[in-house]
Amino acid sequence: MEQTFAVKLEEKRYTPDPRCRAAARVPDYAQAYSEFMRDPEGFWDRIARELAWFRPWDRVREWNYPYARWFVDAKLNITYNCLDRHAAGERKDKPAIVWRGEDGAERTFTYEDLYREVMRFANGLKALGVGKGDRVCIYMPLVPEQVVAMLACARIGAVHSVVFGGFGAGALAMRINDAGAKILVTADVGYRRGKTVPLREIATEALASAPSVKRVVVLRRESRGPDLDPAREVDYMALTAEAAPDCPAEVMDAEDPLFILYTSGSTGAPKGIVHTCAGYMVGTYYTTKCVFDVRESDVFWCTADPGWITGHSYIVYGPLAVGTTVVIAEGTPDYPDPGAYWRLVQDLGVTIFYTAPTAIRMFMRYGDEWPAKYNLSTLRVLGSVGEPLNPEAFEWYYHRIGGGRCPVVDTWWQTETGMHMVTTMVGEAMKPGFAGKPIPGAVVDVVDRMGNPVPPGTGGFLVIREPWPAMLRTVHGNDERYRTYWETIPGCYTAGDLAVKDEEGYIMVIGRADDLIVVAGHNIGTAEVESALVSHEAVAEAAVIGKPDALKGNVIKAFVTLRVGANPGDDLAEELARHVKKNLGPVAVPAEIEYMDRLPKTRSGKIMRRVLKARELGMDPGDISTLEE
Repeated sequence: MEQTFAVKLEEKRYTPDPRCRAAARVPDYAQAYSEFMRDPEGFWDRIARELAWFRPWDRVREWNYPYARWFVDAKLNITYNCLDRHAAGERKDKPAIVWRGEDGAERTFTYEDLYREVMRFANGLKALGVGKGDRVCIYMPLVPEQVVAMLACARIGAVHSVVFGGFGAGALAMRINDAGAKILVTADVGYRRGKTVPLREIATEALASAPSVKRVVVLRRESRGPDLDPAREVDYMALTAEAAPDCPAEVMDAEDPLFILYTSGSTGAPKGIVHTCAGYMVGTYYTTKCVFDVRESDVFWCTADPGWITGHSYIVYGPLAVGTTVVIAEGTPDYPDPGAYWRLVQDLGVTIFYTAPTAIRMFMRYGDEWPAKYNLSTLRVLGSVGEPLNPEAFEWYYHRIGGGRCPVVDTWWQTETGMHMVTTMVGEAMKPGFAGKPIPGAVVDVVDRMGNPVPPGTGGFLVIREPWPAMLRTVHGNDERYRTYWETIPGCYTAGDLAVKDEEGYIMVIGRADDLIVVAGHNIGTAEVESALVSHEAVAEAAVIGKPDALKGNVIKAFVTLRVGANPGDDLAEELARHVKKNLGPVAVPAEIEYMDRLPKTRSGKIMRRVLKARELGMDPGDISTLEE
């Protein structure tokens, strides 16, 4: 997109009860934001001093465009803030994690319990030869042991790379190889919609092409778990049972890497986003506490999976650093029935609920009667994440789930930002369709190609003008790719999203400016899906686009040309769908596959997806002067 564009804004607003604003952690947004802008380093210095450090920083920030260092030369360990300071204090017996399995099983870990579990698994990893800087891949279902494994890595300075348990063998192998992981932590199975997901089998297939992994830790959940390969595999429970109960926290430098998390790119392989210890800790602590307005008695449920950044920041590190009670649940929103989530809210007394627009739209489809069956009166704050929350979904969420009394914090941020950047702070007026304003601590704008602010009501590129603590530091093994975030538009971090501001500075995120497809809140790279399709023997070329969908936001449509001798038809389409699922997982499977004689390309051979998308949606394809005849 080369130019800005006009956007018609239809605004409606909901103003919360004044008592809500008065009691909020940030009771006056305008004042808080102006204080931040007057002294950004002083702002972050004050927040960081609420946490525990082994050695304080010499300088809050060092900015050498496009590289930042935060809390320079400070020493810390994020798990000391998530575990030790709670387990040794008044929160010792407070539930840290309450887990609900798909079958209704429940397990609760107090802060002292979680501390001890993490110590033992950290020592187990050490016994397997894991040390500071080593990479550990975690490919698990949503169980407490997944969180334990992440924290155990951080405890000893190992860098974790969590891979979503819905990904297939090809996607897992790629992420293991890129990170150079020496250990894989997995489980025999996950459970989804009453069926088992054979995670260990998928992992074994992936490891055939991932030679860096030397040992595999397997959590056996089935009563008759699999026989393990003694040469390579070790039982999770046996490893922890034999481990010592105390593991001192590794002293980490502020800029030591904490984790690598892969996010889809518009070209090439997924990018390994690198986050570091201090800035990420401070950013996720602050946003959990202030955006969600967390109180000591809250029960916090983020319905994401730690395989995504939302789970890293707002299931694990942010909430545990604050010291709240975190709910995690293995299962889907509508299994065994569409009341599953609301039953859990009622049973566990959830007060803060953070989910995706895809789930909200699905609940809308099932009707008001399902939430009406349950007592949702404990809810205090509602959140949304993953993609823009459309006005219709906002209205339903606010009225049907929040009863017209709960603030809705629609959060915009990314894997790369690590923390919330735009939202409507608790107590501020909410506008359906608008995420809100930059949080105190973030300088966000909507600009043209040259970085100039665009007028209200004019669409442009969403950018971040100043560094922030939880920002990515690089792309693993590809720093040039990191620099493109800061060099696409002069002087700005370019998010890749299109947005528009209104007269009051509220930001509406419109969608992606590049070739990412957001399916049910998950970023899917076109290149990754196309590569999976072309790896099938029948396919010569492939192009995929996102197609609007009332439930998922977008679905994937694939256009393929076939090799000579291949027979187009429903059987092949089903086979291709299975092939993509095996390689990338179900979230990346095309909803439609269309066969073509040839794909539209530029004269240099680049496939023009926007031409396909324009044709599919009945739109003007724009400039096609470079289209091959």
